[in-house]
Amino acid sequence: MATVNELSTKEQPTWCPGCGDFSILSVVKMAIAELGLEPHNTLIVSGIGCGSKTPHFVRTYGFEGLHGRSLPVATGAKFANPKLNVIVIGGDGDGYGIGGNHFLHTMRRNINITYLVQNNEVYGLTKGQSSPTSEQGFKSPSTPHGVLEEPLNPMALGIVTGASYVARAYAFDLQNMKELIKNAIQHKGFSLVDIFQPCPTYNKINTMIWFKQRLYKLTEHDPSDKKAALEKADEWGEKIPYGLLYQTQKPIYEDGLPQAQVPPVKQDIHNIKIVPALAKFE
Repeated sequence: MATVNELSTKEQPTWCPGCGDFSILSVVKMAIAELGLEPHNTLIVSGIGCGSKTPHFVRTYGFEGLHGRSLPVATGAKFANPKLNVIVIGGDGDGYGIGGNHFLHTMRRNINITYLVQNNEVYGLTKGQSSPTSEQGFKSPSTPHGVLEEPLNPMALGIVTGASYVARAYAFDLQNMKELIKNAIQHKGFSLVDIFQPCPTYNKINTMIWFKQRLYKLTEHDPSDKKAALEKADEWGEKIPYGLLYQTQKPIYEDGLPQAQVPPVKQDIHNIKIVPALAKFE
């Protein structure tokens, strides 16, 4: 176990003033501390993006991977050591765009990891191009005449694809975000927490004021009701819900693996017999 101060590194983030990544970083450290997770049994994996620098600022194991490839790394780590607490952090472009294929199949397998998506509806690190969650009509360096397609709905996608914990948080409601993240980490199965994170530099549409006028916290909602969860996931416009949309219990992928009884991290490498690759042809 470690305190928030003990989880903090000497390296400081250089995000833009007003960026929601600061509060997300603080809440991640608070969640780890309050849950009593051991730093040496906790891994934070990220891809490429502004918020994907998070592993640099938390004193646990960390791995900053390739753009869109954080989930395969997290999957491998979890399979090798199922007792490892694996938290994945990345942006909407990283996870829903470049890493979209991995996103779909990791949810489908219901792997026991937590995925926190810093959703600012834009590619922030590469100077403001539109992302899969950008509003239709959003003008950016990559879409000077406005985005033509409708934005991706990660909440609905998570519910229908197989994620067993699907929640939406807001970066400036720290208490609610912390509880959602803590519950996601404790949930056995794939947990998706999509975090609205206004980008003050490159997204002048989905600002703090924009969210304040639209967001409402889910209260009287049954997250075990899949149909009701999909209805909430589909709400967008004048009113947008945030909180726990959906949660269910079902088998996780790791429990069905042949090495489930003795995972690779516990294997005695001295007893492993290496068979020559050409032996089967002899």
